[in-house]
Amino acid sequence: MIFDSQAFAGKKYLVTGASSGIGKATAIGLAACGASIIAMGRDEVRTRETIALLAPSADHQVMIADFADADAVATVVKDTALQAGGIDGVFHGAGLELNLAIKMTKRANIDKIFAASVFSAFGIARALSFRGVIRDEGGSFVLMSSAAGLRGQTGMTAYSSSKAAIDGMVRSLAVEFAPRRIRVNSIASGGVTTEMHERMSKALPDSAMENYESKHLLGFGSPDDIVSAAMFLLSSGSTWITGSTMVVDGGYSVR
Repeated sequence: MIFDSQAFAGKKYLVTGASSGIGKATAIGLAACGASIIAMGRDEVRTRETIALLAPSADHQVMIADFADADAVATVVKDTALQAGGIDGVFHGAGLELNLAIKMTKRANIDKIFAASVFSAFGIARALSFRGVIRDEGGSFVLMSSAAGLRGQTGMTAYSSSKAAIDGMVRSLAVEFAPRRIRVNSIASGGVTTEMHERMSKALPDSAMENYESKHLLGFGSPDDIVSAAMFLLSSGSTWITGSTMVVDGGYSVR
């Protein structure tokens, strides 16, 4: 861990997608440095399992929500944050994978992939627009994006579109939230060895996965590689950074 164990003491963060993968790792990393976590996920059992892994030095809580409904997400995030006395930031790590040729991609596939990250991001952003949700001194909203939103890839049209939407959202939200000193940034990740990555690897031929990995100059990443970037963007070390997409992809996007 590159941050001091008390670097986030007294801070409270909402982490979505906290039941697995990068969201889970980010919740653990923040809590290890003193933060209180509101762990938001779809699966209550798995989200509570994450809570059980967090450093017990601060109060943590679980929030179960349907990410497909932006209005429902806005309401539950606003109400929970206000009841907690405000939060210092959000890490939006929720999302789904989809590798499907455009010929096979139907409206249901598009709705599902956008609901997981884009619709829920709109809901969270709407919640943050209300006074008292983010504390008066300001805060940080960090959204997971992907290098797939920056580079073309066969079978990734719907997924890439959803991540490009996240990056576009970040730029406009940064302008809208700047007067309240709420920073908004995204992380464009390359291939990271998570449960989602494992599902994708099983769905592709070995040759396709080998080719995908070869495009990462530094190989596939680990969740901790993204956690370090996320914690930096959530911390006071990034107070002059907003509206940006930080590329953390092991060199994938430069090939």
